[in-house]
Amino acid sequence: MSLIQSISGIRGTIGGKVGNALTPIDIVKFTAAFGQWILMHPGSNTIVIGRDARPSGKMITQLVSATLQSLGIEVVDLGLSTTPTVAIAVPQEQAGGGMVITASHNPMAWNALKLLNEKGESINAKEANKVFSLAEKQNFPFSEIKCLVNYTYKEDYIERHIAQILKLPLIDVAAIKTQRFSVAVDAVNSTGGIAIPKLLRALGVEHITELYCAPTGLFPHDPEPLPSHLTELADEIKKGAYDLGIAVDPDVDRLAIIDEKGNACGEEYTLAAVADYVLSNIPGNTVSNLSSSSVLKDITEKYGGKYTASAVGEVNVVAAMKASNAVIGGEGNGGVIYPALHYGRDALVGIALLLSHLARSRKTVSALKADYPTYFITKSKLYLSSEVDSKLILDEIRSKYAHYPMNTEDGIKIILEKGWIHLRKSNTEPLVRIYAEADSATKAANLVDKMIQEIHEITTTKAL
Repeated sequence: MSLIQSISGIRGTIGGKVGNALTPIDIVKFTAAFGQWILMHPGSNTIVIGRDARPSGKMITQLVSATLQSLGIEVVDLGLSTTPTVAIAVPQEQAGGGMVITASHNPMAWNALKLLNEKGESINAKEANKVFSLAEKQNFPFSEIKCLVNYTYKEDYIERHIAQILKLPLIDVAAIKTQRFSVAVDAVNSTGGIAIPKLLRALGVEHITELYCAPTGLFPHDPEPLPSHLTELADEIKKGAYDLGIAVDPDVDRLAIIDEKGNACGEEYTLAAVADYVLSNIPGNTVSNLSSSSVLKDITEKYGGKYTASAVGEVNVVAAMKASNAVIGGEGNGGVIYPALHYGRDALVGIALLLSHLARSRKTVSALKADYPTYFITKSKLYLSSEVDSKLILDEIRSKYAHYPMNTEDGIKIILEKGWIHLRKSNTEPLVRIYAEADSATKAANLVDKMIQEIHEITTTKAL
């Protein structure tokens, strides 16, 4: 059982003891703390909430709603929704913040509370620590009966989200309709199964095959949209007559693409393709995190822009995007952030931009990817026992590789002659992530294997 507090929210497994899992007591405590934090700021006393389709989501929604109302905070509940949809709804509802009930790519046993500010953006580390401090004190200002407030359910925000996407100047609905795309979708039985077919139809895509689009929350495979988890979608594409396959995670903020031959493009190339399209129309700067591929840097510099690498985490990418006035950015996990719509990862706008790119270029997905520099990333992770000191691991590796160029803003990123390796503690799981990039898949895998061996020499861990 696990309970993790980070800038990514409060995330844990369902069932277990208080403080060691996401129990009802923990849900109420952290919800009340967030509500108290919202009330400490002048402005709206409304919070927008929404959830992915996990079986635990409805129960958590009831706890969250009742807790917020007991603080005198009005609740606007979007029901089954997506993280980017909630983000868009917060400023439209003139709310003080938002809460998304989703554990994103984690397995079905997990759930989480993602916390958004009044702009619909993830709260930063300082703000998150304040919420955690309030949760620890548990001195909550619950309201008297006469001060209890309204609960409103609004189920049309996915349609509003799509309508905003269609209004963006770079979304070329006419060109998409002309191409008569045939698309297969794997929405891992979550809310992408509601949103993506609606978006595709609004874009003029008529030929849609839906795989796992019933929002039951019963994930048919590992919900993280990695190539190894998308074999059924790839097999469907290989049957022929498809232009591409689309896969998303349960809360629809990560996007992965399968090309017309049934080959996974790799989630790193989602942002690359979208950025190529945006920069070809609106030259400017870009941002991705330290664990993302170098391909975005290459594309950015081709168009004369400046590329910036941020610490891992959406809030860190957004901060760097604002500082550099970036026109596009995101994370190499398939997270596209397009500030012309909002500052948050959004698979829906990523799909619309990608289809516009394909339609205008009249290229296949495989031909489009062939235009970009070729990099290979290997991603692995080591689960840590409670006795292991992750700081000790990082310190030992930093010392061993001290003669290499290195970035220590977020863990350790070691810069090699033809590639890099990044080692960092996860924000969302009790583990260390190890990413490596090189000019061949074998070299990238060897870098990761070597690092895992070195970590094992430092301490005992459980490798996955």
